[in-house]
Amino acid sequence: MKRPISVLALALTALGGPAAAAPLADGGVNLPVIPSALAAGASCTAGSSAVAKAVPWEQRSLGLARVWRTAGGSAGGAGVTVAVVDTGVATQAPALAGRVTSVGAANGDCVGHGTFVAGLIAAAPSRQVRFAGVASGARVLAVRGTDARGTATAASLASGIRSAAQAGAEVIVVSPALAQGSADLTAAVAYAAKRDALLIAAAAPDPTGPATASPPPPRDYWPASESGVLSVLDLDAKGSRPANAPSPLRADLAAPGDGVVGIGPSGKGHYIGSGASLAAAYVAGTAALVRSAHPDLTAAQTAARLTGTAYPSDVPRLDPYAAVTAVRTGEAPKDGGPQDPPVRLASDTSARTASHRALATAAVGVTVGLGVAWAAVIVRLRGRRGLGGGRSLDQPEPGA
Repeated sequence: MKRPISVLALALTALGGPAAAAPLADGGVNLPVIPSALAAGASCTAGSSAVAKAVPWEQRSLGLARVWRTAGGSAGGAGVTVAVVDTGVATQAPALAGRVTSVGAANGDCVGHGTFVAGLIAAAPSRQVRFAGVASGARVLAVRGTDARGTATAASLASGIRSAAQAGAEVIVVSPALAQGSADLTAAVAYAAKRDALLIAAAAPDPTGPATASPPPPRDYWPASESGVLSVLDLDAKGSRPANAPSPLRADLAAPGDGVVGIGPSGKGHYIGSGASLAAAYVAGTAALVRSAHPDLTAAQTAARLTGTAYPSDVPRLDPYAAVTAVRTGEAPKDGGPQDPPVRLASDTSARTASHRALATAAVGVTVGLGVAWAAVIVRLRGRRGLGGGRSLDQPEPGA
């Protein structure tokens, strides 16, 4: 059962597409852009020779260093399997070596997008570079949700979700966002829920091509708009989105996703990417940390924890530290109903404050950036039963 829809204005910067908006990684390294799909006849994505040696902005804004000190260090997420329903995952990617299993033909990745997403979730740390996945102790289950060139259909996503749930994945992230769903896709989502798998999906498709004067109007996308799916919207280092990015009518969480650093299908170099699918990967990695640290939580309770501990905003912003360390003061109903357990912070409240401050700092450009052209789009945030929900305009801010 959906909660009432509220109407909010989400400001979008007129900054251009992902390739133009963020061509450089922190430290000034020029990184190639990871594609979400390949044109007919295009060569498979090769390994990058460029290495990002500075800590990426997204890791700093999420406070991952602090999270890792409290969530098992480099082994955070141990015991949890995260399924990546995407273009496949290259098992030869060094940062994922030994921790990827696959369903069918998903052990190869011509496009490279699925490998990039898997790296954001679980890439191992390295002494040579400062990039690492959110939950490098988690295992990755590669599931093909597209064809070999990156094109997805409702049927291919439904098959991928079912396969991931059947394989026992505790967290399933779906990268493609479709303009139309299907009865089969709805049934696959329900099947995953019955298997207690937390399904996380991009709230909108990844942007493609150059910036346009008139971005497409907001609309629903699938499977993110399905009941029980945690939908995720992308933000850049300024807390905004590319002007040409497709926008959803509803979203549960926002996370870094524009101009983020990740791995390619081979080699030790890095790519840069943008889109809601990458933000969903950060939420999936955080979900793995939570399910590892709190194995008694159901998928619905884990989703409620992620949204309930998020930094307050029009679209609540992911706070990994709070999600992992918040202490429950009651038990939620097993059916994941609306009476989710209240949470309180662990004794180190200053740590969460620092985590929230980092996210707030990243968002400063939204409200005080000078000389930035703004475009506005009306976005409705729909709450989900058991997923935290949106906030009506006449409701006070949390903590007010």
